Amino acid sequence: MYTRFRQKIQLSAILLFSLLSIQSEAHVKSYTHEYNDLNFTVVEVHDLSKLRLFLNQQESKTPINYFANIPMQLGQCEQMLFAMNAGMFHHTFHPVGLYIANNKKLFPLNLHRGWGNFYLQPNGVLAWNSKQAIILNSPQYTKKKFKADYATQSGPMLVSNRRINPIFMAESASLRIRNAVGIKDQVLYFVLTEQAVSFYALASFMQQKLKLEQALYLDGSISAMYLAEKDINTQSSPFGPMFAYIEDQSCS
Repeated sequence: MYTRFRQKIQLSAILLFSLLSIQSEAHVKSYTHEYNDLNFTVVEVHDLSKLRLFLNQQESKTPINYFANIPMQLGQCEQMLFAMNAGMFHHTFHPVGLYIANNKKLFPLNLHRGWGNFYLQPNGVLAWNSKQAIILNSPQYTKKKFKADYATQSGPMLVSNRRINPIFMAESASLRIRNAVGIKDQVLYFVLTEQAVSFYALASFMQQKLKLEQALYLDGSISAMYLAEKDINTQSSPFGPMFAYIEDQSCS
């Protein structure tokens, strides 16, 4: 009798552990890495179907601007677990380059030459649907017939085919808080620096430490992140496009 009772307890524990593991895998994974005396916060997104882009309020052209305003755009049983600024924007908060959300292209691919980080070559595009994500430089993206549910263009590319962009200098004195996104084995890695760093330091971390195949710079100075599990919201300035990972919650 005792043996059977013990077996039932063990089986229940295994089932509970499995259930908790499944629930844990459904959430974003976040951690901090130290690399060359610098700290980087990393968020891994494995479930692409839960990652979205936000720009304007529903049925309106009014910018959302802040992570704290995103929940007002969600369904009753949805919860935001992670958010980050998603690329460069004009003073009107409109994206500088390509922006696709919910299968709709709201702003076209920008292949013009200009001044500023966005135009450092090559710049690039992150695009994804529920099954696949890609990061390509902008000319490559024009040739790729990819059915994107979401896409954002920014620049410059930090890592291309596992190689650091050769325009960066290790001794650069241009230091900023910066954020970026990279990809490896269909997992997206969102990175925010905790100190002001150079382009090269950020690219080196993503190439050497995270071993990413491609990585795209998103923005600097104002870059920020929201993480529900750690009660973190570092945003201090309004944004244009924003990433958000949205989880369905039980609300019965």
